[in-house]
Amino acid sequence: MRKFEKISWEQFKKDIKDDKKLYDEYRMPARKTKASAGYDFFAVESFEIKPGEIKKIPTGIKAKFPEDETLFLFVRSSMGFKHNVRMCNQVGIIDADFYENADNEGHMWFALQNEGEKVFKISSGEAYGQGVFLKYYTCGEEIENERTGWSGKPEKRGN
Repeated sequence: MRKFEKISWEQFKKDIKDDKKLYDEYRMPARKTKASAGYDFFAVESFEIKPGEIKKIPTGIKAKFPEDETLFLFVRSSMGFKHNVRMCNQVGIIDADFYENADNEGHMWFALQNEGEKVFKISSGEAYGQGVFLKYYTCGEEIENERTGWSGKPEKRGN
């Protein structure tokens, strides 16, 4: 079963802000149409990215899904075409065992870079990214290693 969840209130205060109203009201990822492959991610808070700047954007979201699937994160197509904004890692790959990891509960972030010439602005509640669940296959090897944390930790919010 696939599902998106909000991170805990404690994780939200740590990663985003001590604002219970904001926590209670931010939007969960959603598909726009019945044929949409991607779930839109919506800004928890308004943000802007200056030309040449990189910003790490917290989603406030974690995802639970089967072990033989992955969640791919992308920027919305229009952001690249209209504003020259991209994800720093091009595509985010979220593994099933990222959920509830010891470091951050599986809180997903987007790292965005503005390569355009104008300040890029997103309002609170506006879609800026999308996630697509995909099934994957392995070569059948047995791997004993388990995830112990998050390797992509942001240095601090907004950097």
